[in-house]
This record gives sequence, C-alpha cells and structure tokens, in this order.
Amino acid sequence: MKKMKKAVYLILFSVLTANSQVMENPNTIMSLAPVEQLALTQEWDKVFPKSDKVDHRKVTFVNRYGITLAADMYTPKDAAGKLPAIAVSGPFGAVKEQSSGLYAQQLAERGFITIAFDPSFTGESGGRPRRVASPDINTEDFSAAVDFLSVLPDVDSSRIGVLGICGWGGIAIQTAINDPRIKATVASTMYDMTRVAANGYFDTDNSAEKRNAARASLAAQRTEDYRNGSYKRAGGVVDPLPTDAPQFVKDYHAYYKTPRGYHPRSGNSTDGWNVTSILPLMNFRFFEYAGELENAVMILHGEKAHSRYFGEDTFKLLCGDNKELLIVDGASHCDLYDNLDKIPMDRIAQFFSKRMPAE
Repeated sequence: MKKMKKAVYLILFSVLTANSQVMENPNTIMSLAPVEQLALTQEWDKVFPKSDKVDHRKVTFVNRYGITLAADMYTPKDAAGKLPAIAVSGPFGAVKEQSSGLYAQQLAERGFITIAFDPSFTGESGGRPRRVASPDINTEDFSAAVDFLSVLPDVDSSRIGVLGICGWGGIAIQTAINDPRIKATVASTMYDMTRVAANGYFDTDNSAEKRNAARASLAAQRTEDYRNGSYKRAGGVVDPLPTDAPQFVKDYHAYYKTPRGYHPRSGNSTDGWNVTSILPLMNFRFFEYAGELENAVMILHGEKAHSRYFGEDTFKLLCGDNKELLIVDGASHCDLYDNLDKIPMDRIAQFFSKRMPAE
C-alpha cells in the first residue's frame, strides 16, 4: 500500500512539475507582450499650438512583435456615446509631435477620437536599436493602433480609419489591404517607400545594376556596423542647404530644420535613419494586392508635389467606386504637412464620415 501511495505521489509531482516548467518556459507563452513602461514627456512639446476644443492625453499599446508604442490621444471635448476613431502616423522619420499630431488634433476637433503614434524604434515608442524601418513591422504598427482603438469603451469599433502622411501614406494603404477592420484610409502627400528605395526618385535608378551596387554597399555597411558595435546614421534632412538643392529638398529643410517643424526626437530633424534601414524596403514591394482592397481610400496630393506620381500610380491599382484622388491646387509636398490653408481638412473629415457611417 505504501509503495502504491508513493507511486501516486511521484506521478502527481511529475505532472505538476511538468506543468510548472511549461508555464515558466518563455517559449510557450501565448499571451500578449506586456506594455513597457516608457518615459513619456508630459509637457506640451508639439510644433503646433494646443487646441482648446479637444482633450489630450498620452497612451501606450503593444504591437504583435511585443514593441510598446507611444501615442497622443485627442478626444473632442464633451464627447458623448461611441465615436468613430482614426489612427494617424507619418511622415516617414518624423514623430507624433509634428505633422501627424496636427492632423489628429484637427480631426478630433471635427468629432473623431484620434491617436497620433510614434512607429516602432522611433520617438517615444519602444524598440531597439533606434530608427530602424521595416515594411512588415511598420504596417503592423498601424494594425496595432487599430487593436488598441477597437477595445476602447468610447470608440465605435465598426468605424475605425487610418491616415498616413508621406511615407506613412503608403504604409497606411498597405495595412488596409491586409486589415479589413480599417473601414477608410487617407494617404496624404504619400510616398511608396518600397518603390523609392528600390528605384530611386522618379525611378531614375530602376535597374538591376544600380540595385546590386546599392545592395553591395549596404551589405558592406552591415559588416562595418557589426564590427563597430553601432549603426551608422544616414543623416536627416540636409543641413546646411546646398544652393543647387532641388525645390523639394528646400521644402523639407524649411519644415524640418526651422522652428516651423523641427523636433529633437525626429530623425528627419536630426541625424536620420540607420543607413541599412533601407535594405528591407528594397526587398519588399507594396500594393501587390491593391486591387483586392474593398474598403474606402482617399489619396491626396499637392498639385506641385514631387511625390505626386506615387499617389497617382497607386490610385490606378485600386478598384471600386469608394476610392478618391484629390489634387490640391497650388500645393507642394510639404504644404500638406502643416499648411492648414492648403490641407483640405474638412474634405478629409467628410470622407471619413461618409465611408464610416454610423449603423
């Protein structure tokens, strides 16, 4: 009898121990990653004035890769009931204190709950090393913002949209292709970052020879980075400005390198991306399934924007009668960063309201 009891105890102990080992084994954890406690600036440090028509607070959420993202949330004052919501990000290399925050605040004034978030590895968000770009992780960032908004008690989860500016305009559309929870998408003054990375501006470097030369240079830089134990930075917007700089480079300088848009956490304002961040963008192509995007899209560009061809070519890939292309008379690429006389904010709000109607 004693031997039988001992055997039962041994079996029970082994089962409990096995369960304990499974529970403590990090390779078997299936729950969401914990939200990292980020050091968030509490004072108003945006490049635009604070509105008295909305409430503002900092929020954090985690993406599917376990990276904690930081965002500014803007809510209409005296909001009642469940409201439609919009996640905003961009431009590429910028932070939420710049253009994306301005858009988010403006749309909150028009009745939406909005968040402007810093992408992974950028600004106040988590992720190491800093200033790394990834077409996969960055599209995931937008979907993670939708995750977060979907479970807020004040948000109508059937009425969530996204808005991307500059390089994040292309990322917004790419995310919407894969995430049907996004009912409406606006891409403002958009870039296709995969196209410009692989082909250069205006497709002037679109050849196997030039891409292979770029790959060889970047691969060599990887070796140097690993040897040095740190990543070489690409540099932000050029400064001082060469006298023969193209007009669009002058426009970037006028935004990122002056009090108008400079922010110390913005890579475009300071020392830029890691040089090798361009590699995954060269090896990836957005919009392969653009024709399958059923939900609504608005692409808007300035008439004079150097980036206009990205938006017009992407628009041709979209199908359905819920897609819109809006060209803003007389506007440049950077006018749609912060020039409220040029940005058709009411048209954008009307688009979201029309394409995300209350049920």
